[in-house]
Amino acid sequence: MSNLNSNMTNIEKIEQLKKIKQEALLGGGQKRIEAQHKKGKLTARERIDLLLDEGSFEEIDIFVRHQSTDFKLEDTRFYTDGVVTGTGKIEGRSVCVFSQDFTILGGSLAEYHAKKICKIMDMAMKIGVPVIGINDSGGARIQEGVVSLGGYADIFLRNTLASGVIPQISAIVGPCAGGAVYSPAITDFVFMVDKVSYMFVTGPNVVKTVTHEEVTFDDLGGASTHAVKSGVSHFTADNEIECFQSIRKLVSYIPLNNMDPVPFTSAQDKEAAQEKLNQFIPENPNKPYDVKDIISTVIDDDTFFEVHREYAENIVVGFGRLNGRSIGIVANQPLVLAGVLDLNSSIKAARFVRFCDAFNIPLLVFEDVPGFLPGTDQEWRGVIRHGAKLLYAFCEATVPKVTVIIRKAYGGAYDVMNSKHVRGDINLAWPSAEIAVMGAQGAAEIIYKKEIDASEDKVKALKDKVDEFTVKFANPYLAAERGFIDDVIEPKDTRKKLIYYFELLENKVDTNPKKKHGNIPL
Repeated sequence: MSNLNSNMTNIEKIEQLKKIKQEALLGGGQKRIEAQHKKGKLTARERIDLLLDEGSFEEIDIFVRHQSTDFKLEDTRFYTDGVVTGTGKIEGRSVCVFSQDFTILGGSLAEYHAKKICKIMDMAMKIGVPVIGINDSGGARIQEGVVSLGGYADIFLRNTLASGVIPQISAIVGPCAGGAVYSPAITDFVFMVDKVSYMFVTGPNVVKTVTHEEVTFDDLGGASTHAVKSGVSHFTADNEIECFQSIRKLVSYIPLNNMDPVPFTSAQDKEAAQEKLNQFIPENPNKPYDVKDIISTVIDDDTFFEVHREYAENIVVGFGRLNGRSIGIVANQPLVLAGVLDLNSSIKAARFVRFCDAFNIPLLVFEDVPGFLPGTDQEWRGVIRHGAKLLYAFCEATVPKVTVIIRKAYGGAYDVMNSKHVRGDINLAWPSAEIAVMGAQGAAEIIYKKEIDASEDKVKALKDKVDEFTVKFANPYLAAERGFIDDVIEPKDTRKKLIYYFELLENKVDTNPKKKHGNIPL
């Protein structure tokens, strides 16, 4: 641009502008674009086109180039400096976006690359819209040294300040290593693509050198690893097209910022489908069922969008619509570990609850929990501390919160799952609900131990006492007598009741004590 001739005519200047923009649109050049495609990967601009409404993208800072001269960097001064930034729309709603361009210096982050990302994040905060980061980078630009590291820190700060103010979404569509991983980790949702995405603090070669472990890129930090084992990734896609379609779907459920109302679509009538809920719960209280069937029956058809589907499957979290209104759903899953709470499920649900509370998304809880998972592994790894995270999240949340106890609500887990005692607004129960300190078998063995031991037929005595305890305590009515349960309802009426109560709670106001912030047991 410094070679622009001031003696040019206006027409020549316009032609020069077109030429520069055309050069910028080619990124690192046609050969590098072809190399990207040969890897089965899209370019930065192709990804933006898939993410945003057609023709809605407005680019910012297309003319930015790095200013470095060390290590002959002056010979590779590409326009955009390896990241495309701008604004656009998803289903007509504004978002800010940045997309790293691997064809330019491997998408490496350096001073001006980072400045562009920070600038678009600052804009997102000012106008109150989500920011979506598309990550495909070889890491810090080594030639720029500490300036690159400083660029990462500038981004981390903005991620932190934006947390709870605007939604932040990260798509990992290539390598993301070292310090680069911490920006996506701070954001609200991480999307990865199978066989394309990688996230790790240190790569396989360093791992081998330090710990002597042999591990592949996929096993160490691939999409499946982070979806199933670490929980770093919330969504896994088979390809990039599916990834960006999923991001568009997620955005449709969430407000633009923490002051924006939740999205609302047209109401839906599905009352005829509710009758089957009356026969849904097995007669045997120990027989599992799929809570997702209850969720899909109660909420609007085809609107359940599950988060963290493959991680800590003993609890289910996700978004849905109830009569058109966007809600967050947390549900124990009896199909996996009988629906018990443990370390990972507590962390998973706590993070989701806090996101919903930050963005005023009402919470619906389906409860069937026999307690916390026992054992030395859980205790030694801190189930007390991690379980407290979910308790803290529900206690802190001031959004409308409605709980439906389907079956078991035992022990401390009853308290944790949005009970009336932790400011649950409406707490409903089905007639199949069992609300007690523990299950009938364990309770009978403790309460009636002397009588059972003194009996000639201990097996029969235990069975009789279990039956006696079940009749007395394994029901929702004692809790209802004390007002801990607002109503015991027929299962078929669940949808109707939930629609009524969420409408009632729409303008709910609740507050927490004035403070800088709480100290959640991290």
